[in-house]
Amino acid sequence: MNFTNHDLQKEVTYKTSRSGGKGGQNVNKVSTKVELLFKIEQSLLFTDDEKQLLLQRLQSRLNKDGYLQVVSQEERSQFMNKERAIEKLHLILTRALHIRKARKATKPGKAMIAARLEKKKMQSDKKASRKRNFDD
Repeated sequence: MNFTNHDLQKEVTYKTSRSGGKGGQNVNKVSTKVELLFKIEQSLLFTDDEKQLLLQRLQSRLNKDGYLQVVSQEERSQFMNKERAIEKLHLILTRALHIRKARKATKPGKAMIAARLEKKKMQSDKKASRKRNFDD
């Protein structure tokens, strides 16, 4: 699972287009929007097990051709948007490959049980002391 942004850049393809947003006239002239495409199945960075895990966890993010698509258009330069797209891809892949530890079920300790029961007893006594005596 040790891969860098530089390694990813070798395996992605870019599409650029004009983007909206800030930039003034620059937006109308320059293709700054970057669309990054990454084919998980063809990647040399991951083992077969990792590829299966990625395909399973990122299934909703894959397009009909099986490419993982990341879009960036926040910046005013194409270069910066490419950098952002690579960072987003790295984050997505890292999160998808992360395996959570299984939670171990534990029981409350004796001190915790005693404290809870004592608190319940105090609450019960408080409410009992508020009752009126109707033995007239």
